Amino acid sequence: MAAPRHDPPALHDRALQDLSFIRRTMEGAASFTDVPGWGLVGVGATALVAAATASRQPSPDRWLLVWIATAATSSLLGAVTAVLKIRRRVREAGGAPGGRLFNVPARKFLLSFWPAIVAGALLTLAIVDPLSPDLAQRLTPRLVHHVLPGLWLLLYGVAITTAGAYSVRAVPLMGMGFLALGVLTLFLPMLNGDVMMALGFGGFQVGVGIHIARRHGG
Repeated sequence: MAAPRHDPPALHDRALQDLSFIRRTMEGAASFTDVPGWGLVGVGATALVAAATASRQPSPDRWLLVWIATAATSSLLGAVTAVLKIRRRVREAGGAPGGRLFNVPARKFLLSFWPAIVAGALLTLAIVDPLSPDLAQRLTPRLVHHVLPGLWLLLYGVAITTAGAYSVRAVPLMGMGFLALGVLTLFLPMLNGDVMMALGFGGFQVGVGIHIARRHGG
């Protein structure tokens, strides 16, 4: 019994398949350049204000509230400015309105960024236990000035460094700076946590944000 014949694909179908494969390969090899430079500047400025405000709080629980509010505000600001930059890039590239926003580099960046951030949030909840009636007693000076700032700097550095592998060089370099600040804050008791977070979340992000805005379109 003769085997069934399979007609080869038409030449134009093969050409389309080859073009699609080349396009996916090129897209996957590209860097994520939609990190919002001016968004980072805004997030950094917010952190500088938060560091000054938190250092003046009369109690550790109010200190914690300042930084939690800052984290929520910064996350929203960063997400909105990133989506705006992606939309602009898609529009300038001739993409259809309502088309796919997140290309392969964007998805790799986000999937590498969020695990460490989520881990940091869960560790903070576990350490602080905000629903505990003795919250004020749990927030010791060492926890407030070293452990929490060091933990946040360290895990944010992990997120930026790993996600930055799919972005422009300034991003992973910034992540390594955060890692260094986190280690110093955790193990050098003479350092002030608010000052170190102002340097990292404020200074680093403002500086890198200006660089990205000038070199990579806002």
